[in-house]
Amino acid sequence: MRLDRGAVVEVAVDGEADPVPVKLGVWISNTKARRDKLDQEQLDALRKLGMVWA
Repeated sequence: MRLDRGAVVEVAVDGEADPVPVKLGVWISNTKARRDKLDQEQLDALRKLGMVWA
């Protein structure tokens, strides 16, 4: 999956009337850039989500 760094998605959150915007592009970019600081459990969770770089 390839997202533009500016990609924003709206996520339904329990207790919120309206969807909450999440800057998914920034999160993926930051997580990928800092992957060497993630522990094995975090990397495994990302792999399960299909992040092939994890």
